[in-house]
Amino acid sequence: MKRWIVFAGLIFLSSASLSQSFELLDRQENFQTTVSETLRIPIRIKNTSDKPQFYIIRKVQSDLGSTQKGYFCLDKTCLEPGMDEFSKRIEPGETLGALYYTLETGLVTGQNSMKFEVFARGNQKESVEHLINIYVDERHAKAVLFQSKDITIHEAYPNPAVDLAIIDYKIHNESLKAKILLHNILGKSMGDYDLPISETKVKIMAEELAAGVYFYTLYLDNSGVLTRKLIVRK
Repeated sequence: MKRWIVFAGLIFLSSASLSQSFELLDRQENFQTTVSETLRIPIRIKNTSDKPQFYIIRKVQSDLGSTQKGYFCLDKTCLEPGMDEFSKRIEPGETLGALYYTLETGLVTGQNSMKFEVFARGNQKESVEHLINIYVDERHAKAVLFQSKDITIHEAYPNPAVDLAIIDYKIHNESLKAKILLHNILGKSMGDYDLPISETKVKIMAEELAAGVYFYTLYLDNSGVLTRKLIVRK
């Protein structure tokens, strides 16, 4: 009888060890964003076991709209949309902190939900589910940066920026030459963005910049008009 008790105890301890081989950190269930934005949902996994493990993160449920798309990204390297599974080896005690599920929110407002399951390879029975709700609202009106008979241009958003910052504008004079110059706090040029009359927005790729403070200046016909601050966070 004692042997059976010991054997059952070993099975329980083994099962508990498997189920506790990782931990999902900083789990956030609800996200608020707006249309035409890029939302990065962090998935942080810590290997709490005493040996290296391959962990699998799988999207098992979603109700994304036709104008939306999502994909896994590890730092700046992203999988193709439609690839719903990501795997990564994590060393004992190590935390995988650069994994995101990136969602392009599209053009329609409303609520979306997604469910992920995370498990150590070969131990899917001990998976942990992570349900996420995303609320997409209309974009709020952006503050006007400068307005004249030739151009209307709005301030960069979001600010602070992580992946990119967008500047909305409308040119009223076809002969106007407009552009945005981006520079760092030392005055070094970090980007030169023309504002063609055929477009209505320009994107500053913040993901290519180091975290810090930058400044963007509006030039009209090669004359600087005004300068504003842009903060980049990682």
